[in-house]
Amino acid sequence: MCGIVGYVGFRRATGLILEGLRRLEYRGYDSSGLAVLDEDGTIDVFKAAGRLARLEALVRDEPLDGSIAIGHTRWATHGAPTDANAHPHVGLGTAGPTLAVAHNGVVENFRALKTRLEAEGYVFQSETDTEVIAHLIDSCLSKALAAGSRVTDEPVDSPFVRAVREAVAQVRGTYGLLVLFRGQPDLLVAARCGSPLVVGVGDGEHFIASDASPLAGHADRIVYLADHEVAVITASSLRIIHRDSGSVEPSVLPLELSASDVSTGDYAHFMLKEIHEQPESIRAAMRGRLSRDDATAVFGGLNLTPRKLQRVNRIVLTGCGTSWHAALVGEYLIEEFARLPVEVEYASELRYRNPPIDEGTLLFAITQSGETADTLAALREIKRKGHPTLAICNTVGSSIATEADGGIYLHAGPEIGVASTKAFTSQCVVLALLALYFGRLRHMSFEQGQRYIEALEQLPDLVSRALEADGEIRRIAAKYQEASTFLYLGRQYNFPVALEGALKLKEISYIHAEGYPAAEMKHGPIALVDAATPSVFLIPQGAVYDKVILNVEEVKARKGPVIAVSSMGDERVRELVDDVIELPEAPDFLQPIVAAIPLQLLAYHIAVLRGCDVDKPRNLAKSVTVE
Repeated sequence: MCGIVGYVGFRRATGLILEGLRRLEYRGYDSSGLAVLDEDGTIDVFKAAGRLARLEALVRDEPLDGSIAIGHTRWATHGAPTDANAHPHVGLGTAGPTLAVAHNGVVENFRALKTRLEAEGYVFQSETDTEVIAHLIDSCLSKALAAGSRVTDEPVDSPFVRAVREAVAQVRGTYGLLVLFRGQPDLLVAARCGSPLVVGVGDGEHFIASDASPLAGHADRIVYLADHEVAVITASSLRIIHRDSGSVEPSVLPLELSASDVSTGDYAHFMLKEIHEQPESIRAAMRGRLSRDDATAVFGGLNLTPRKLQRVNRIVLTGCGTSWHAALVGEYLIEEFARLPVEVEYASELRYRNPPIDEGTLLFAITQSGETADTLAALREIKRKGHPTLAICNTVGSSIATEADGGIYLHAGPEIGVASTKAFTSQCVVLALLALYFGRLRHMSFEQGQRYIEALEQLPDLVSRALEADGEIRRIAAKYQEASTFLYLGRQYNFPVALEGALKLKEISYIHAEGYPAAEMKHGPIALVDAATPSVFLIPQGAVYDKVILNVEEVKARKGPVIAVSSMGDERVRELVDDVIELPEAPDFLQPIVAAIPLQLLAYHIAVLRGCDVDKPRNLAKSVTVE
């Protein structure tokens, strides 16, 4: 949820850290900071609440020439967003800071540790749990040096590394840590447990970050740290130690991310860029996964044989936020085409429930980041009970992708905007592929499978045509930008899209919005309908078209303005409603993917017109790694 970036090498570190922090802004934050080791071996720390511009102003006139530094963007958990609570936090000795720590995660036993450290004489300067880690490492280091532990030429055996290992062994909770030490111009120590860290490998330099985006354009190789690993990083070397297995040979992978992937290009915002990338991200989700010869979908990473998959008699889909809405689309798809019972669970609830799960149940954890704490905990709980777990994920090397028994990558490319767009449609596409796969395993005929594939292959072009409504959607957004409440209504496949449309509007424009099944409106929400409350109806041609028309009539009878998302050329709808966004014709089961596009654009344009920061909405983070 927070962001970490670090550098050790031959270049001036401060500019690289600030650039990395800018690329991590999408994760959501309320303060930022950096610590740099001066040429004389002392640590300078700069911290500022608010946006990164405040931190940049602090360091603008400082002659910071050090070639080793760490930085952080914070999303507050313990303590308000203030300068004092911003990271990095320091361990304080008599001669100033002995070390600086940037931390993602939550220290669950910080109160007990704080009490013990205060008894040792440590004075706390912040309200955070992270400051406990800084003082704890300092305490461990001081005791080691007092006992005669000496600094050696081998960094892995140094008291600094031992201090970090001893300290994290006492921490209960989650952490991604990066530690900088006074007087150590060629040493960074990183540690991970439940919060991601990656190392970018360069030529005579190394980069460290909480995800790959700050590394793009600087390193072409990457190492993903696993839980309970400690990385000892110098300009020329990377050594990894595992808590249980000792020294680990790092798996160095190519970094398939360019600087252009993490820039807005010709678009005003990342969100708008990612909305327009959806024809290609949908193609990427399907690429190599459709077999016309067998009229089915093909997956390389499920790690379960077709015989085992034939024995599946129930599927549980779990996720949070937008991923949960995609799971609802998947429920409709899999139950209709594979005739398999599907249960959709909020991951935050599933992790604490004890539902009866029979043999033959398969869990799919759906996530963009692969680091969502609630989804990871739910996956671990189901896995602990002996059931197979699979991931639908966008991030290679993430915790969920690593811990699941198998899975399917979205291949959507980096999604920087906090409000998910292309990841949602890619998730729906992968779930549509799974419906085809399970359908063909069970009862779907070859001819049905062929028709299903033909429809899927038309999807990128349908989405491209849906994007052509952008100008009309902008006009409609201007008309309704001052509304204080929106209702989003749809039925069957389009009900989850109504939920997702309402969520998008809430996330980035801060307008209250609710999504409902259209027929449920009369059981309560219709009380909200008045001349100032727009209702967005999803009403393309399909099985329940006439039923939704009746629901529109009910709103119009109460003078509620109606925006209809309808099929092209539908004059019946146009005569009935106030504004129309037209969609290209699509089969019922693909309508959620096509219909999501105008709802994303509507939320985007309303937010821009209201002056909101659409890529970095208040209080939100891209990757929610805390409970």
